[in-house]
Amino acid sequence: MRVAVLGLGEAGSVYAGDLAARGAMVAGVDPRVRPELPGVRQVPTIAEAVDGAEVVLSLVGGEASTTALDEALPSMGDGALYADLNTSHPDTKRALAARAAERGIPFSDIAILAPVGRARIETDLLVSGAATPRLLDVLRGVGIPAADAGPEPGAAAGRKLLRSVFMKGLAALVLESATAADAVGARDWVMGQIAAEFGDGGERFVERLLDGTRRHAVRREAEMRDVAAYLESLDAAHPMTDGTVQWLRTVAADPALPAR
Repeated sequence: MRVAVLGLGEAGSVYAGDLAARGAMVAGVDPRVRPELPGVRQVPTIAEAVDGAEVVLSLVGGEASTTALDEALPSMGDGALYADLNTSHPDTKRALAARAAERGIPFSDIAILAPVGRARIETDLLVSGAATPRLLDVLRGVGIPAADAGPEPGAAAGRKLLRSVFMKGLAALVLESATAADAVGARDWVMGQIAAEFGDGGERFVERLLDGTRRHAVRREAEMRDVAAYLESLDAAHPMTDGTVQWLRTVAADPALPAR
């Protein structure tokens, strides 16, 4: 299988490297980074990366997803699949699907359901869009767990945003607790109380929440703004999400919060 991976940041480099290790012929492109990825042919342009690819995986970040698609489409061959794994609003996914359809390219919206640093390529995926049945066969064929969210592009993205209300909101609550506890020298006790609620592995889980918030605050703030907009479109209340956005904006400005 010939695969093009657009974007070789944290997630993109995992998919590129792991797919190559499982026998795929992988071409990768990223104008900002050039990681060491054995078996991955890194090229300078998106057009070169997608030329001859059977599957194109876009992991460029939501803000660059439209540009990446527009650069890829003219060089994609008949029958090639385009999969957008970036986190963005369902409306954005639907717009991308429409652009791909104009060129006759099957499009899939993919939601990555956990940070890839833990399970790497075996991280659970949720897939929607017209090309879902074909893409599910491809993904499962290389050992990537993926579930069907239906034929409508944006469905997978919407479900991920709903999940983020809880997951990112939970991280914000832990962050708020840790920051307040630091003020009275009670962080270890408070974090121990929180960790105990999650049972075995609770301490590692809580620390992952805090570390992930510190390291990815800018990206997660953008994601949670999309969450707020999505909830607004559903006429659903979102005061917790608004608070999460504010906390992420604060951490982005001062990533040392809370002190370790």
